[in-house]
Amino acid sequence: MTGPRVTLLENRTRRAAPAASHAEAPAPVAEASGCHAGKDELRKAAAAAGNSELLDGYARDYPQGPHDQPQSMCPAFGSLRVGLRMRRTATILSGSACCVYGLTFTSHFYGAKRSVGYVPFNSETLVTGKLFEDIKEAVEKTADPEKYDTIVITNLCVPTASGVPLRLLPDEINGVRIIGIDVPGFGVPTHAEAKDVLAAAMLSYARKEAEAGPVRRAAGDTADLPKVTLLGEMFPVDPVMIGRMLEPLGLAAGAVVPTREWRELYTALDGAVVAAVHPFYTASVREFEAAGRPVVGSAPVGAEGTDAWLKAIGEAANVPADRIDAARNQFGRIITSALLAKPIRGRITLSGYEGSELLVARLLIESGADVRYVGTALPRTRWSDPDREWLEAKGVHVQFRASLEQDLAAFREFRPDLAIGTTPVVQKAKEAATPALYFTNLISARPLMGPAGAGSLADVVNSAIAGQARFDEMKAFFEGVGSGDTAGVWQGQPDTHDEFRIHQTRKLAARARQAANLEAPTGC
Repeated sequence: MTGPRVTLLENRTRRAAPAASHAEAPAPVAEASGCHAGKDELRKAAAAAGNSELLDGYARDYPQGPHDQPQSMCPAFGSLRVGLRMRRTATILSGSACCVYGLTFTSHFYGAKRSVGYVPFNSETLVTGKLFEDIKEAVEKTADPEKYDTIVITNLCVPTASGVPLRLLPDEINGVRIIGIDVPGFGVPTHAEAKDVLAAAMLSYARKEAEAGPVRRAAGDTADLPKVTLLGEMFPVDPVMIGRMLEPLGLAAGAVVPTREWRELYTALDGAVVAAVHPFYTASVREFEAAGRPVVGSAPVGAEGTDAWLKAIGEAANVPADRIDAARNQFGRIITSALLAKPIRGRITLSGYEGSELLVARLLIESGADVRYVGTALPRTRWSDPDREWLEAKGVHVQFRASLEQDLAAFREFRPDLAIGTTPVVQKAKEAATPALYFTNLISARPLMGPAGAGSLADVVNSAIAGQARFDEMKAFFEGVGSGDTAGVWQGQPDTHDEFRIHQTRKLAARARQAANLEAPTGC
C-alpha cells in the first residue's frame, strides 16, 4: 500500500498553525466520525464546507435511481485504476487509512504494478487546514518531470466533506501537470462513473492546453485519416476490429478514453467523431462537445447493431452515402454468418456494473438467446437510448441503476437457464442449482465488436448452460443435508433451540436501545 517515499508524509500530531497559508480552511469533520457519520451527514458537512456546487454537479451528471445507491465497491477504485494504468502518471490519495488500504489492495489485486501515494491526516491536521499543506508538500516532492507528466491527487470522503480545496493546488509544478479531483462515496454512485470524473478532468486540462497553442502528438499517431475517438474501456481487440470496420468509410480508430498516456488525450480531442461505446461518460462527453465534436451512441455489436452504428458514424463524419452502404453490406454479411455459425439457445438474465451490459444483451439476442432482463448499475443517458430502445422492442426489461434486490427478483421471476451477473447474483443462482457466470471477468473481458465479437460469447455461454446436468447431480446428492442452522449431515433431526434464539434477539435489541440512548442529545 505504501507509495513513493517522497509522497508519504509522517502521520504525526501537529500544533495548530496561527494562520493557514491557503485561502480557505476546511470545515471541521473529525476522522473518527466522518467515515461512520452516514451519507446524509457527510453531504451536509460538504455543503457547509463550500462543496455544494461540486455535489450538485455530480448529482446532475450521475443521477441516482429510486434506491439510495447501487451496491458496489468504493467508487474511487474506478478513478484510481484509470490513473494507475496511465504511463508517467503518479497517483496520490487523501482519505482515511482504512479506505486507502482497501483501495490499494483492490487495485493491486486487479493487476496494478505501481505504488500509490498516500497523504495521511488526523483530526488536528484536518481541522486546522494543515492537511492541505501536507497535500501540497507531497505533490511538490513528487513533481519530477523526469518521471512524470501528470500527478493525480484524489480526495476521498472525509477530505471532500471537510472541503479540502484541491482546486487551490497549482496547475503545474516543474512542468508536471497537477490534477485534483474529489471522488466521495456519497457523491459519485459507482466506480465506473468515477472513471469519468478523472477522464473528464484530464480532457478539460488537455483541451485548454490545445487551445493555448500547438501540442505534441502521441507516439504512433501518424494516420492522416479522420479519426473516431472511442469513449469507454474495451477489450484490447475491440479497437483494432473497429479500426478495420472504419477503413471502408475512409476513417481510422482514434484514441480510447480513458487513455494510457497524456498525449493520447490530444488525439482523442482531435477526433472527427466520438463514439460513446460506454454511454455513462457524461462529463467526458461535455468536454468533447465543448471541443465541437459530435458524439454517437451505441457500438458495433451484432449485425443490426453494427449496421446502425456504421450508418450513424458515417453520417456524423460526413462520409458519402455510397461508402457507408458498402461498409454496411460488407460487414453485415460477415457478422450474420458468424452469428449463425455459433448460435446460443437458452433463457438468460444479465446484470453488471461495467457499463457494457446493454451491448452484451444485444449480442446475446442476435446470437439467438432469450434474454428477459438486463440490469445495470449505471444511469440512463441519451447515449444509451439506441440500445435501450432496441432491447425494449425485443421485450427485454431494462433496469438502470439496478439494485441487487432487483437483479435477484428478475432471476426468481424469469427462471433462466443461465444467470450472468455480479458476484452475489452468481452465488444465489448457484445456490438454486442454476448455471451462472460472473459478468466482469468472464463476459466483459472478451471481444464484443464486429466480426470478432460475433461468436466470442457462444462457447462460454453454451458451455455454462450445458453444465445444468452437473448442478442437478449435486443438488440430488446434497438433498436433505439441511441449510442455515441445520446445514450438514445429521444422524437425527437437530434441535434449533428456538428459545435461545429468542433470548439472544431480545438481548441484542436491548443493547441497541441502550446505544441509541447514549447517542441521543441531552439538554434543552
